[in-house]
Amino acid sequence: MKVYLSKINESWIIDRVRAEWYQYNRAISTDSIDEADIIWIISPWLWKKEKKKALRNKHVVCSIYHFEDSDFKDSGLRDFKKRDKYVDTYHVISRKTSKELELLTNKKIIYIPFWVNQNIWFPIEDKDSLRSKYNIPNNSYVVGSFQRDTEGKDLISPKLIKGPDQFLKIVTQLDQIHENLIILLAGKRRQFLISEFEKLGIRYVYKEMVDDSVLNELYNCLDLYVVASRKEGGPQAIVECGISKSPIISTDVGFASEILSKNSIFNMENFLNATPDVEVAYNNSIKLAIPNGFEKYEKMFREAILE
Repeated sequence: MKVYLSKINESWIIDRVRAEWYQYNRAISTDSIDEADIIWIISPWLWKKEKKKALRNKHVVCSIYHFEDSDFKDSGLRDFKKRDKYVDTYHVISRKTSKELELLTNKKIIYIPFWVNQNIWFPIEDKDSLRSKYNIPNNSYVVGSFQRDTEGKDLISPKLIKGPDQFLKIVTQLDQIHENLIILLAGKRRQFLISEFEKLGIRYVYKEMVDDSVLNELYNCLDLYVVASRKEGGPQAIVECGISKSPIISTDVGFASEILSKNSIFNMENFLNATPDVEVAYNNSIKLAIPNGFEKYEKMFREAILE
């Protein structure tokens, strides 16, 4: 059995996922689509870049992470149906996405969360030194958000699916509770929140694009990570926080309820009552660590070539 993963180069989490798959699963992987038994379209839009003859003649697994309203209408629905003709098996990383996908196709759907690399994400004990390294006062209450919050089309409008307006509402409340509040931001497209923080006088530290080792240190600086999204596939921040023992609360999106304690899940009416449970998040995340996190993927691919 040989698996080929569609190529992607977008400085996105899926680039790292693809690289890790090849690093740890070389024996069952190939860089040649012609040599593959299985084509894994790891990002759904990549099917257009692959040879249609190969897609017709090999078993195609396509990963779908989440849907937006536009995916169920007009051009979004037409694009899905075109791709669906080539797909044999769908892979999702959350049960919520699986239920939505069932409305669009009768193809086989398999739920497997992504693995988490414990060699990248891990706890660091000396929090004070880390905060000093990033010019964060040790007595600060540090709240983190490392997800983009701004639309790429204008770098002004909030990307509402990611809930930056909801994050802002939460932060505004926390600023009244913690006089030493600091928001720690990372990643691209943070313009909306930064603009709002500056209007409101909320202190923040911004590290735009950093490597994984720095990002792990930033996780370890936190008193709280907040996922305020309206919809997600994962997000991977949940298991990255989990395995690094970074306190986290989240809206009920993606696989949040499968990784976090029910006490750590909130809505916009009760977010102040949500409490991180580091041990529950860690114990559920460590189950996805390498190599165990690959086992269900190998099973999915092996069963696929027997169909």
